[in-house]
Amino acid sequence: MTKEKTPYKEFLEAISVFQWVLTFLFLGLACIILMVYLMFTCLWPLPTLYFVWLVMDWYTPERGGRKTRFVRKWRVWNHFRDFFPIKLVKTAELKPNKNYILGCHPHGIMSVGAFSCFTTDSSGFNETFPGVRPCLAILAGLFKIPLFREYIMCAGLYPVSKPSLAHLVSKSGKGNAVVIVIGGAAESLAASPGANTVVMKQRKGFVRVALEFGADLVPVYSFGENELFQQVIFSEGSLGRRLQDLFKKIMGFAPCLFVGERFAFLPYRTPVTTVVGSPISVPKRVTPTDEEVDHYHKLYMEALSKLFHEHKVSCGLSENHKLWII
Repeated sequence: MTKEKTPYKEFLEAISVFQWVLTFLFLGLACIILMVYLMFTCLWPLPTLYFVWLVMDWYTPERGGRKTRFVRKWRVWNHFRDFFPIKLVKTAELKPNKNYILGCHPHGIMSVGAFSCFTTDSSGFNETFPGVRPCLAILAGLFKIPLFREYIMCAGLYPVSKPSLAHLVSKSGKGNAVVIVIGGAAESLAASPGANTVVMKQRKGFVRVALEFGADLVPVYSFGENELFQQVIFSEGSLGRRLQDLFKKIMGFAPCLFVGERFAFLPYRTPVTTVVGSPISVPKRVTPTDEEVDHYHKLYMEALSKLFHEHKVSCGLSENHKLWII
């Protein structure tokens, strides 16, 4: 039987998740405001020196960053995991003598499953896949935000840009598992309880990178990711959706109108099960053709669909749930 949680334990879990949500939503903006404010105080030399450092250090995120074990091992991430809870499921071996590109679906509002399983040690990735190093790639624009970039680099996050991905799968040895949340901002706009929609049909860049460097493709599905928040879904062509699309085009991410279970931002306590599928062997092609990209993209979509249907019932969905790939 599952041991009943004490009120103190539940409090720790809620605080751990709440700080992460606030970090996700507001820390970047807070860092920008702080640096601008300091420029107009007697402490102006500090941000000035930092901006000089920022220029010199501009390309570090795309060259392997500054990953530390310290942030990954914070105990707060164990409480974060237990809040939902989050579970990592292995279906096949990932050999440490290969490099991999893992496509994680769906994005949800905040990609909770991807963060917990691939950016922290709380879900046991290193024990589940010994010798393989997970590297979660996120929106490249976040690495241009002063101070905030230092924090996310220490957490082991990388920009989802071509130079960054190329470095991770070609200049960092073997055993790298680069994780990309393929659907991105467009997929977050479709995140709502009961929805199993992934934005995939026109997303082929990750397949091309895999072919260029001979990295195997691995589908990943986080069951329960879309159940964590209630979101206002605007219909296609509506004013609200047009404004979201415009903001996404300019800023690179979409402003979602969502609400959680408590205090607006605290998500529902819904289990999230991140299932890692079997690798798809990909040959190395210096200049892959469009036909080759389409072929392996199709194989990937078929593998993702198979993964979803094989595990949906054991992960809490009914047999009649379908995966919609758009």
